[in-house]
Amino acid sequence: MKNPKVGIIMGSDSDLEVFAEAAKIIEEFGVTYDMTVGSAHRAPERAQKYSSGARERGIKVLIAGAGGAAHLAGVIAAHTTLPVIGLPVKAKSLDGLDSLLSTVQMPPGIPVATVGINAGKNAGLLAIQILATEDKDLEEKLKDYKIKMSDEQTTKGDKLSEIGYKKYLEK
Repeated sequence: MKNPKVGIIMGSDSDLEVFAEAAKIIEEFGVTYDMTVGSAHRAPERAQKYSSGARERGIKVLIAGAGGAAHLAGVIAAHTTLPVIGLPVKAKSLDGLDSLLSTVQMPPGIPVATVGINAGKNAGLLAIQILATEDKDLEEKLKDYKIKMSDEQTTKGDKLSEIGYKKYLEK
């Protein structure tokens, strides 16, 4: 996309479904982003180039992650001063715990804000919240989003109270 504010980089295209959730919520807020693949292990030069040039491309926050030995977010954070959101992906083994621990356990000086395993939507929302610290229109959209979310939960709660769990589950 033109003039991206969020950069999204995943370790493999097999992670795309998880990262697509981040893109969807970012699109919902009308924020521009770009998305690519760049493995910390199989394409380290690509990952380094992507992160070290992000600020010059207008990016304000990065979302990075992978499955398994998920070092990508840390590699990205090592090559930029921009905020990095780590998105651990559930791999075939260990239910994603390996990815979570690889992402969250950064050494001092290389911070990565990490969301839950496969939590692409939260990664996107955290990126939006970071951008909203300097964008009043985006802050208002976030407020509206949270009000809508609260209203939806209230409606669901009222319906459950009214009809009971058995009828609610039949729906």
